[in-house]
Amino acid sequence: MSSGASKPVSELLIKWQDGDKSALHSLLPQVYGELRRLARHYLKSERPDHTLQSTALVHEAYLRLVGQAALRVDSRAHFFGIAAGLMREILVDHARMRGAAKRGGNGLTLTLDEAVAMPQKRELDLIAVDDALNSLAALDPRQSRIVELRFFGGLSLEETAEVLEISRATVTREWATARLWLHREMSRKESV
Repeated sequence: MSSGASKPVSELLIKWQDGDKSALHSLLPQVYGELRRLARHYLKSERPDHTLQSTALVHEAYLRLVGQAALRVDSRAHFFGIAAGLMREILVDHARMRGAAKRGGNGLTLTLDEAVAMPQKRELDLIAVDDALNSLAALDPRQSRIVELRFFGGLSLEETAEVLEISRATVTREWATARLWLHREMSRKESV
């Protein structure tokens, strides 16, 4: 998310929120590449015959985004944070439908590595990650949001701090705590 493109996107977001429908049409080409990058990030560790492709994920997220009433977007980073949350919902919905179709199959898995969310590289069931994030949200909504923005949104520590309007140091500290909590929670559920 380069800062050079931030101003036009931010301006388009403001115009769109003020009711300018043409701003929405101008916005898509500006954010499409970054949304595709996020979608490819989510799907890169999937099996080759996975039925949900990055283009479909981007289009579904975009349709859900523009379909939301009274959406308030403060910045480019905030926009991508919202898009990340929508992609998470879509992926979890897809995994649940696939799991139901396979009678208990766990569907989609993602790889979380040291640079993103877990202390060691491992494959995780997306539904289990979503359940753990929902449990974390009940305990600490901000930590859950930090994980969502960092993992699902691909936002940097600085961008996450911007979206949440907190310091980078707070994001760093809570990111570390949330990763440990999720690691423990996922390990506990795997051993059951």
